[in-house]
Amino acid sequence: MMLLISYDLNTPGRNYSSLYEEIKKAGTWWHHLDSTWIISTDLGPDEWQKRLYQHMDENDYLLIIEICDNYEGWLPPSAWEWLKTQNFR
Repeated sequence: MMLLISYDLNTPGRNYSSLYEEIKKAGTWWHHLDSTWIISTDLGPDEWQKRLYQHMDENDYLLIIEICDNYEGWLPPSAWEWLKTQNFR
């Protein structure tokens, strides 16, 4: 499945590198927008929420949504190419 992960990180000066590294553990990921990732994973949104929230603060926000192949937007060509190569289920 493909998941969209989006967040607001609200703790100034906090190092969130462990959050980014956890997301990259999905193996196949896309990150063309500052606080948005798309990952290919066998885990559902609930499991990813548990994995990511341990790298966040209580005043941060997190949204994880399963996505399909119905999408539109304004992105660089490399972003569209990546999306086209993914097997949406």
